[in-house]
Amino acid sequence: MSADVTVLFEPFTLRGLTLKNRIVVSPMCQYSAGDDARATDWHFVHLGSRAVGGAALVMVEATSVESRGRLSLGDLGLYEDAQIEPLARIARFVHAQGAAFAIQLAHGGRKAWSGASFRPEGVTRGFGPEPIVSAGSAPFDEGWAVPHALDVSEIAGIVRAFRASAERALTAGFDVIELHGAHGYLLHGFLSPLENRRTDSYGGSLENRARLFVEVARAVREVWPAERPLLARLSCTDWLEGGFTPDDAVAVSRILTAEGVDAIDCSSGGAAPSAPIPVGPGYQVFLAEKIRSETGIPTIAVGMLTSARQCAEIVARGQADLVALAREELRDPYFPLRAARELGVDVAWPAAYARAKP
Repeated sequence: MSADVTVLFEPFTLRGLTLKNRIVVSPMCQYSAGDDARATDWHFVHLGSRAVGGAALVMVEATSVESRGRLSLGDLGLYEDAQIEPLARIARFVHAQGAAFAIQLAHGGRKAWSGASFRPEGVTRGFGPEPIVSAGSAPFDEGWAVPHALDVSEIAGIVRAFRASAERALTAGFDVIELHGAHGYLLHGFLSPLENRRTDSYGGSLENRARLFVEVARAVREVWPAERPLLARLSCTDWLEGGFTPDDAVAVSRILTAEGVDAIDCSSGGAAPSAPIPVGPGYQVFLAEKIRSETGIPTIAVGMLTSARQCAEIVARGQADLVALAREELRDPYFPLRAARELGVDVAWPAAYARAKP
């Protein structure tokens, strides 16, 4: 093992925020919110324990900017002021552990309130706010709800909703906002030619298909302080011919950076149920490497990252600046502390746990 793998525990700075290491807790839907879309004790323990475990940046799951954008009754929202304080409570605890706190603002688009896995058992219709909305009127898959295609005036309302949620995120004490433009949700739906067949200024060319994302990023950056980072998650490929491609992702990354986005969180897929995604260890890392090498924009690698050495080598080789873990963080909230030991790096443990430090 080369000595430079210890870079996993070197600080990294975006704007006015310096992260203590390169490990991010990826946003993971917990389906544990109440009907009011507010964070619960489950979220406090889930997110707080990952901060105790040594991650530099803990990110809240996809949090909808309006009620009709939630995926299910268990998903979080930040479209009402009453949803601020339950998140602010978690923010205070996460900060006390020396971690930064992020929220992923999202809108489910045609995948909101729709798929069978998100519905109460036995319910097939009339579940959740109707109609759901999207770039077009084609459902995601058989048995999914048929969306209403947003008109231009309604698109302006979506932009305002993202902006208002960003203002609430600031009040709640978040350090970072990530805009969710992946996995077939609304912003990705506009980006992907598999879904977006519009003929107006929001469809056709890549520039037009990126217009909503640009308007959202611009509106959020207007209310998000200059010293605080803004991230964007992209599905950097649809894995299907005729879909969004890695080259498109490079171009969109450049466009978003011009609007104040500071790093790209590089995921993939989700636009079509039939996509042949080659899931395996590190299968999406090449996307983060491509965007980073071709644009110079900082990237976050995600996807089946499970070991200290794997994560460290991604950073050491310059494939990404940060690594985001999901399932491995579910299996082990203290992964960063374990990884440091495996790599021979001495990091501070929480004072209450210090007697257990190897």
